[in-house]
Amino acid sequence: VQLQASGGGAVQAGGSLRLSCAASGRNFVNYGIYWFRQAPGKEREFVAGIGRTTSFIFYEDSVKGRFTISRDNAKSTMYLQMNSLKPEDTAVYYCAVSRNVYARPKASDDFAYWGQGTQVTVAS
Repeated sequence: VQLQASGGGAVQAGGSLRLSCAASGRNFVNYGIYWFRQAPGKEREFVAGIGRTTSFIFYEDSVKGRFTISRDNAKSTMYLQMNSLKPEDTAVYYCAVSRNVYARPKASDDFAYWGQGTQVTVAS
């Protein structure tokens, strides 16, 4: 499985962006999907995740109510809709997949594949 992230860009505070992560290869439905982000000088941190079914959806506290994670298994694609963006959301955003379901994963947990990252910049 290869992951290709896209949709990043520069926006003003309060704006919106929609990130996409397209997976190549088969068996996308067998993976939980996750978004992480990494700001300069900081560790990569969890943002949102969905298990293999939408029964399990998790968000980092600071993005709850503003970000929405979703998946389209028919298109082997995951999304992160980001609304009410804040300057502190500025980071490189990464998608990842895992056969495990994590509620509060760390980047060092067992992720099978990572996307290349897409830059999100929010100006104040």
